[in-house]
Amino acid sequence: MNKHDLIDAVSDLMGDNKRTATDAVNAVLQTIQETVASGDKVSISGFGVFEKQVRAARTARNPATGAAVKVPRMSVPKFRAGADFKAMVNTKRTARSGSR
Repeated sequence: MNKHDLIDAVSDLMGDNKRTATDAVNAVLQTIQETVASGDKVSISGFGVFEKQVRAARTARNPATGAAVKVPRMSVPKFRAGADFKAMVNTKRTARSGSR
């Protein structure tokens, strides 16, 4: 499922037009991105937690040449699935089984 498919699904569930669904999906995604980028966590009960994780600077190796490469410290987004989400994924049949 891509963003366009998600908008279609939200539009179908809400019985609303696609413009409203597009605005809703974009608003949710933008809010999550801005909040995590600022260093705060976004916790959605039963779904999961989005947070910022800092990776320390390190020395890696180029697999082709074996040369040492310095990798700078960087921040990356991290997602941890909630218990309800994990349980749904682990069941054999879900509400939307058959779709990807």
